[in-house]
Amino acid sequence: MMKSSTQQVTRKNKPIIFLFGPTASGKTSLVEALFTSGYQIVNADSVQVYRHLDIGSAKPSEELMGKIPHHLVDILDPWQQFTVGQFIEKADEAVDSIYADGDIPLVTGGTAFYFKHFLYGLSSAPVADESIRARVDAELKRDGAHALYEKLRQADPVSAERININDTYRITRALEVWYQSGRPLSSFALPDKPRRDMKPLVLNIVRDRQELYRRIDRRVDEMFSLGLVDEIRKLRKMGADPSWPGLAGIGYAEFFSAFDNGCSSMEDIKNAICRNSRHYAKRQMTFFRSFSDVVDIHPDDLASIRSVVDCYLSGIESID
Repeated sequence: MMKSSTQQVTRKNKPIIFLFGPTASGKTSLVEALFTSGYQIVNADSVQVYRHLDIGSAKPSEELMGKIPHHLVDILDPWQQFTVGQFIEKADEAVDSIYADGDIPLVTGGTAFYFKHFLYGLSSAPVADESIRARVDAELKRDGAHALYEKLRQADPVSAERININDTYRITRALEVWYQSGRPLSSFALPDKPRRDMKPLVLNIVRDRQELYRRIDRRVDEMFSLGLVDEIRKLRKMGADPSWPGLAGIGYAEFFSAFDNGCSSMEDIKNAICRNSRHYAKRQMTFFRSFSDVVDIHPDDLASIRSVVDCYLSGIESID
């Protein structure tokens, strides 16, 4: 069980840094350059939490994880569900452990949904009703995830825009809220103040869009050269099914969609991954603009970033 807000220990005098950036923006290189000493990472990537999903998720290398401890990487099997509430609970445990070690937590990844709810908490949307959940599950089995996504797009286009079409858990949850309350999930407000009195430094990697898209294309080429197809073959030998939550991620869903449609062209799959990654990056950038007090950074300007971090840490130390 998560601690209630009255039981939670304040974090207002403790440093915590959030480093967000769209896919292929250069988060890993920046971590290696500036955050390998005195920091530990809390992973905020919804695919890197899964074992066996290494290349397609651009999981950090063993070398990097040897330099800086990583939390919430390889903690689940890809058929297991991982809700945002579970993420908050695990991330809280990780942050407390990092403080106990005398280090600074660096929350980094590309899943803006995780960032926002970890910082501000969950919305006021109603808790799940089991009868409605059963109704939505029956619709999912009868009509399929894409049909449910189209239904969500009609009922709650704002949530649909934020949710990947292969993310069955979030699609069904949004529909549950719609059926239960008659209101779109996106209409339920998040708290407007950080949880546990956090005073974070929130860094947002910004690159020119065309430059970012070129980096995405190179990233996808690299994934294939590193053995992404072999990784997919291993998953299929494990009995992988597109309904597995871990396989909703870009880099995996395209393969299983192609298999279902009888497509065998690797070039078509690669192009689909590039296209979906670019669309996802655009959504990531849009979603993150809703955060307050964000410091935009270019990952190549290390001197400026170091100055921003040093100023923040000095300010935290001066708080009574």
